[in-house]
Amino acid sequence: MIKKVLLVLFFIVLTGAIAVTLLAWDLSNFSHKPAGTEQIDQQIVIRSGLGFNQVTDILYERGLITHKWRFRLVARVKKADKKLKAGEYLMSTDMTPIQILDKLVSGKVLLHRLTIPEGYNLNQIAETAETAGFNKSADFLFAATRSKYARELNIPADTFEGYLFPDTYFFPSGVTPDEIIATMVHRFWTQFPDEFRTRADELGLSIHQVVTLASIIEKETGAASERPLISSVFHNRLKKKMRLESDPTVIYGIEDFDGNIKRSHLRAKTPYNTYQIRGLPPGPIASPGRDAVKAALFPADTSFLFFVSKKDSTHYFSKTIAEHNKAVKKYQLRR
Repeated sequence: MIKKVLLVLFFIVLTGAIAVTLLAWDLSNFSHKPAGTEQIDQQIVIRSGLGFNQVTDILYERGLITHKWRFRLVARVKKADKKLKAGEYLMSTDMTPIQILDKLVSGKVLLHRLTIPEGYNLNQIAETAETAGFNKSADFLFAATRSKYARELNIPADTFEGYLFPDTYFFPSGVTPDEIIATMVHRFWTQFPDEFRTRADELGLSIHQVVTLASIIEKETGAASERPLISSVFHNRLKKKMRLESDPTVIYGIEDFDGNIKRSHLRAKTPYNTYQIRGLPPGPIASPGRDAVKAALFPADTSFLFFVSKKDSTHYFSKTIAEHNKAVKKYQLRR
């Protein structure tokens, strides 16, 4: 009798072991086999608060897994079912269940590109962020003009104008304006090394003044080689207490500028009209790139006091008003 019982128990254990082995083999085979052989990309959004079963349903409905119960079991064995991170993901039908789980656990969410060109101001940056699908421009501008937030990020001004470093960034969907701004400001400070701070002290300029001057240089020329020359003109004029007379500063102070600068604009009394005020305007007029900042700190050694556009993206530089007037006739009036 005892032998029969032991024999039955043996067969039960053996059957159980075989079943476990077969299940383990089945799950291993499933977990390393993609749903399809072709790469078909799928963007899926895992909202915060979704349960694991709901996530599994989404993956199954999108054709990313072939069996829901197997996927759930694999996830529980790996203790991954409670570690999934919310976000937007780019998955593919040629990914294995293990790869899908690893991506959801690691939080490797889909990132979207945001490119800010050199010389963009806050309004343009806000519009670019909205066009890229991140935030409403009004929400971005509200965040970018909060003086308290600017102070929290060590910006020596009431807004972030000039301090949102122009570059290409990658952000996940759902990123807030504050998060975008913080990333851009962090990039700005990484591009303003101690060497620049030391040089600013040598010139007797604050960081805010350096960024302001750099923003004007950035807007005055698209030719990288000219930036130190443009800088030298402004430094020379500042030393002689001459007005900077920079058109981009005038334009910045005009509401709803239509692209046509007029004599009345040059006579307008605004804080940014450097035809009317002496010295630098109260703040930056755009976000300068590193080269413009460097040019502001390390101008070329010249005696130039004037420059005029040659209408080919470069400028003619002059030391005297007489020479400048001749250049204006030649390049602007075509006389």
